[in-house]
Amino acid sequence: MKVLTAARMFNGTTTADPVIVIDGERIAAVGGPIPPGAEVVDLGDATLLPGLVDAHVHLAFDASVDPVASLARRDAAETFAAMCAAGRRAVLGGVTTVRDLGDVGYLGLGVRDAARNDPTLPHIVAAGVPVTTPGGHCHFLGEGVGGVAGLRAAVRARHERGVDVIKVMASGGNMTPGSRPELPQYTLEELRALVEEAHGLGLPVAAHAHGTQAVLDVVAAGVDSIEHASFMTADSVDDIPGGFLDDVVARGIVLSLTLGMRPGPGLAPPPPQMLSRLPRLIANAARMAASGAAIVVGSDAGIAPIKPHDVLRDSPAHLAQIGLTPAEALRAITSRAAAAIGLGGRKGCLAPGYDADVLVVDGDPLTDPGALGRVLAVYVRGSEVAGAALNSSRSTE
Repeated sequence: MKVLTAARMFNGTTTADPVIVIDGERIAAVGGPIPPGAEVVDLGDATLLPGLVDAHVHLAFDASVDPVASLARRDAAETFAAMCAAGRRAVLGGVTTVRDLGDVGYLGLGVRDAARNDPTLPHIVAAGVPVTTPGGHCHFLGEGVGGVAGLRAAVRARHERGVDVIKVMASGGNMTPGSRPELPQYTLEELRALVEEAHGLGLPVAAHAHGTQAVLDVVAAGVDSIEHASFMTADSVDDIPGGFLDDVVARGIVLSLTLGMRPGPGLAPPPPQMLSRLPRLIANAARMAASGAAIVVGSDAGIAPIKPHDVLRDSPAHLAQIGLTPAEALRAITSRAAAAIGLGGRKGCLAPGYDADVLVVDGDPLTDPGALGRVLAVYVRGSEVAGAALNSSRSTE
């Protein structure tokens, strides 16, 4: 057995006794006493946290200035290797679980399967190729489909390939030339058919939805999570319609908000059309948070230089802007996020029986959000994969 100790611990829901007993890949106990003969890793003035959980990433995108062009230049083997490199970047930043909502050629399923025996990779919930219209948003990732029959067939095909979740592009998006984010891509009838087919096969549905009509339609269709939920218009952002949040809460739909970015020297800021919308986007997100809806962070890691694959640890500052306390912000990227992507009994908490995914940071993220950027060590299923704290000491009790 291995025991991790530190000055503080946030167990995914609250603070707790900072002792974690690890037996193989799982957490055996939290709190003392320390089992005889266990290897003790004393991490000093640090905080133990669950590995972070990002509800929306794109491992196939390389966080370059033009990730779509970069993807087009790679063959399948190169893309697979790049996706593994992206996953390892996430782990080194403390992100030990990701939901990959759109790859090319279903390569993400192979990366997911490789991760089961490779602790340098995060646990991956994989959507495979997203469902979109012919020529629609992210059509370059796979075939476009339309019509009730076409959408039902698309869901069945993905189920046969073994995806974990269905990703549907209910509206246009910003990364696809000619696509208009404010416009819906499917009718309500089509979306209902897709959700019915997916749920009948035991698959949840994550819906990309920017424009107001698309956001309203995916709620009416009964999706499980709304990605972005930005209520975007051609040049601004709509206010949240009356009754929308009540409906979301009543249905238990997760709002996966696109928060977290890492600006820096030489990195281009968001485009002007997005920057101009930010105040209204933040105001809407604050209303969502105050409503009691399930808020998680889906960072969209990979889509731009300000969205590296470990960007999730930058999101608490943005969560604070919409009214979440530091503890609520941590829950949004640990325990609540794990539950949102179907891993609530296994990830996102430091508790007996859970996978031993542990992030160790310098400082206290409950008082200093920047502490998440000071990673001392990362454990994936009990294996230390990112260097132990320099000041740690090991002893055998």
